[in-house]
Amino acid sequence: MTRAPRCWRSSTTWRLLDDGRTVREVLTYTRRGSRLDAKQQKAWDAYAEEWVIPDEAVDEQGFSLEAWFGRKAPLIVDIGGGVGEATAVLAANRPEANILALEVWRPGVAESLGRVGAAGATNVRFCSVDALWTLENIVAPESVREIWTFFPDPWHKTRHHKRRLVTPTNARMIAERLESGGTWRLATDWVQYAEQMVEVLDAEPLLSGGVVERWDERPVTKFERKGLAKDRVITDLLYRRR
Repeated sequence: MTRAPRCWRSSTTWRLLDDGRTVREVLTYTRRGSRLDAKQQKAWDAYAEEWVIPDEAVDEQGFSLEAWFGRKAPLIVDIGGGVGEATAVLAANRPEANILALEVWRPGVAESLGRVGAAGATNVRFCSVDALWTLENIVAPESVREIWTFFPDPWHKTRHHKRRLVTPTNARMIAERLESGGTWRLATDWVQYAEQMVEVLDAEPLLSGGVVERWDERPVTKFERKGLAKDRVITDLLYRRR
C-alpha cells in the first residue's frame, strides 16, 4: 500500500490520496494533552532517543522495524498500552521477543519508558502513529506472534461505537497480521464491548477462540482497578489465528 501523509485533528484525521484528494477517517482514540511532568520528562530524556520511533520515521523509504530493534526476533504488538503497567512486566518476561508498543498519548509513553527501563526490559520500541495505520502499513501480514489489547476505549455512547477498535473491518486486518497460530489477547471492563468483541471476533474466519479465564501473566493495571472499584465485570478474551 502506498503511504500517505497523516494530519491529526482531534479524534478524526484526513488522509491525502495519490490524486490529491483528502479522505476523512475515523480514529479509535482522541489525543489528550502532551505535557510531561518532571518524572515523565526524566524518563523521556533517558530513553526516548533509543526507544521511541519518531512519527516521521515511518514515512521514510526503507523503514524497518527490525532495524529499530537491532535484531530479528518474534514480534509482539501492544495496542494502547497506556502508562505501561502491563507492557513493562510482560516485556521483561519475554526478552526473546521484540515488543512494538503503540500509544498516542505522549505522557503515557513517557511513563511507560520509565516503567520499562525500571523493569530492565530493552526489547520495547514505542510508536505514536495511529495503531491501525501502523498495523496496515508498517507491520507485514503473518508477521506477529502476539497482539495485546487491554482495556481499549469502549466508546460507550452508541453514536461513538464506530470508533471502537474491534470492528469487522479492523478485526480482519489485525488477524491478517498474525502468524499461523499467533494469538490476540484482549481485556475489557465494559460488558457491552466484551459482547461486541465476541460477536465480531467469532465471525472472523481467520480466528478461533472466545472468553477465557483471566490471564495470570497480565498485571492488574489502573484501568482494571478502576473497573473493579465500580463493580464492573472484567472479561478476558483469547483468539488464535487459524
